[in-house]
Amino acid sequence: MRFEIITLFPEVVDHLRVGLLAKALDKEAVEVEALNPREFTHDKHRSVDDSPYGGGSGMVLSPVPMGAALQHLDAKREGPSHKVLLTPQGTRFDQSMAERFASLDALTLICGRYEGFDERIRGMVDEEVSLGDFVLLGGETAATTIIEATARLLPGVLGNAHSAVEESHSTGLLEHPQYTRPATYEGQEVPAVLLSGNHALIARWRRKEALRRTFYRRPDMLATATLTDEDRKLLAELEEERA
Repeated sequence: MRFEIITLFPEVVDHLRVGLLAKALDKEAVEVEALNPREFTHDKHRSVDDSPYGGGSGMVLSPVPMGAALQHLDAKREGPSHKVLLTPQGTRFDQSMAERFASLDALTLICGRYEGFDERIRGMVDEEVSLGDFVLLGGETAATTIIEATARLLPGVLGNAHSAVEESHSTGLLEHPQYTRPATYEGQEVPAVLLSGNHALIARWRRKEALRRTFYRRPDMLATATLTDEDRKLLAELEEERA
């Protein structure tokens, strides 16, 4: 999969060259290109922004270099790309969006800076996305977050293909607790069921603990999670425990 970032700080891609993602880039399981819209300016200051019409504080990113950068990438790339504007006004990014992006061949992420975008830039993209209800200095942190969340779902990125399936949010629930050696640490014991070798009991315990963690920490997720009859029985047990 190809990721493209339009940013005034193309060195942002250096933050992606760590761990498993660095290995995925080296073996070309994913491709990342950062493009600076200043490359498409023609004044001596290489200006990408200007003061807003009608007055107001701050500077607004111009549609001219942004549009030229998008056209350059379109001409260079084989096939289309899904274009995303990173803005606090966008739809909140989540795991289901990462899964949708992972099905694409190419994703273009447009990072803002300064006071915001000229409104005409919004007409150049397919959707607007936000990390949450807060404002960052620019879209670069959002871009690298989205790339990491999406890329790890692609074949050949994670060492264990099942890892991305069993985690928090991937199943609609928070992930169950995990333990490793030693079996006892400062008086704290690993739950006996995990040492039993009984895979059916372990699976039931893990599911119940995932439900428990979600029930107490993120009960809102239960409204949209896919639950079995057994899950509902386990939730009833948790309700009784809490009562």
